[in-house]
Amino acid sequence: MKTTTTLTDLKTRRSIRAYRPDQITDEELDAILEAGTYAPSGMGAQSAVMVVVQDGALISKLEKLNGAVLEDPEAKPFYGAPTVVNVLVDKTQVTPGQDGDLVMGNLMNAAAALGIGSCWINRAREVFESAEGRTLLGEWGLDEKKYQGIAHCVLGYPAESPAVKPRKTGYIIKVR
Repeated sequence: MKTTTTLTDLKTRRSIRAYRPDQITDEELDAILEAGTYAPSGMGAQSAVMVVVQDGALISKLEKLNGAVLEDPEAKPFYGAPTVVNVLVDKTQVTPGQDGDLVMGNLMNAAAALGIGSCWINRAREVFESAEGRTLLGEWGLDEKKYQGIAHCVLGYPAESPAVKPRKTGYIIKVR
């Protein structure tokens, strides 16, 4: 059986929790975002929206909102990543949660293929349900009653190389 680059990328992608401060290139970012637009979606609705933030002050604000959900104002849940992609979905569509999850997967796998680190950061739903989060949605031209957060995808050049953990036993059950 032929092993493809895609399968190798899927097997070696790791969540990165330490980043170098330098920003990823526009070409790298655009390729990652394009992969996100090709994620499957229920009934082809394409309910997801990606809002990219590279402004340090706004990243800090988002990180503080995320830390507030954790009830830890000193938390640094974005790990110093210089880019944050906020994945939001139109919750009136048929499968918004699944659509957003698939976008997140495509973003992280595309990043890995390009040598860019990524990590899925939870609590976007709570962040964008807060008064400050709803205000941000409005500033970004999104209807705060219609859109909900799925996750924040942090991106940057890795400052660490975590090892691949062995796969658990019993992961696959074949019924023939």
